[in-house]
Amino acid sequence: MDIVRQKIKGGVAALVKKAGLELLKIFQSGKKNHLKFKSKHEIATSADFLAEKIILQKIKTLTPSWRIISEEKGDNKKKSDYLWTIDPLDGTTNFYMGNPLFGVQICLLYKNEPQLAWIYAPVINEFYFAQKNKGAFLNNKKIKVSKNKFSHALLTYCHGAKEGQIKQALKIYQHFKLKGFDIRQLGSAALEFGWVAKGRTDCYISPSANPWDIYPGVLVVKEAGGTAYDFHGKPWTLNSPNVFASNGIIDKNILQFLKKL
Repeated sequence: MDIVRQKIKGGVAALVKKAGLELLKIFQSGKKNHLKFKSKHEIATSADFLAEKIILQKIKTLTPSWRIISEEKGDNKKKSDYLWTIDPLDGTTNFYMGNPLFGVQICLLYKNEPQLAWIYAPVINEFYFAQKNKGAFLNNKKIKVSKNKFSHALLTYCHGAKEGQIKQALKIYQHFKLKGFDIRQLGSAALEFGWVAKGRTDCYISPSANPWDIYPGVLVVKEAGGTAYDFHGKPWTLNSPNVFASNGIIDKNILQFLKKL
């Protein structure tokens, strides 16, 4: 596995940068992208598909026999110990509306264990990278989660796209907001995880957990010293329906409420 990781690390980092800079070019042009509604609360633009095409062409050349789960193209269902999860444009609504909080994210798993993760937010020029047992980095500098206690925690959350997820998210927001906590929504799972890892926020709570949205950030947070669970307090996996990632200090207090949902 170490030989494989070393072989692909540089190539995929360059690929993530290439896709991100293509998105940046489109974003800065100010031209509205063709919009497709995947559901009532989910959209995709022509930029999503362009970035995905750039990434998949290279990934398929690098590793033709490996399994791939990509947000727009889905699961190629190949039988392999290796799995790529690809989100070519995380934060599509932000991107479409001219909000700079969006990015590209990719994760490589081996036997369902995340090994390498890349997150690139081109407008704000933040490039996150994590490698299992080697740490997490932002623009090549090692990062660590915050040391904030629950009483001073800054929370972020996602509302999801399905009715049940939205109802859960509203309960989460109401519960913590009424207790006096500052709780925010960035609109990009990639950056919500990245900011937990950097210590800018203290946790991220999401009732939805698509693998392409979650796996890169889970590895980044864990390698920065944080934790990632489902709402029942079990370690997050490919089959988990939701996710809670934090600095590890506030887990008990947050999970006490999440387990009741």
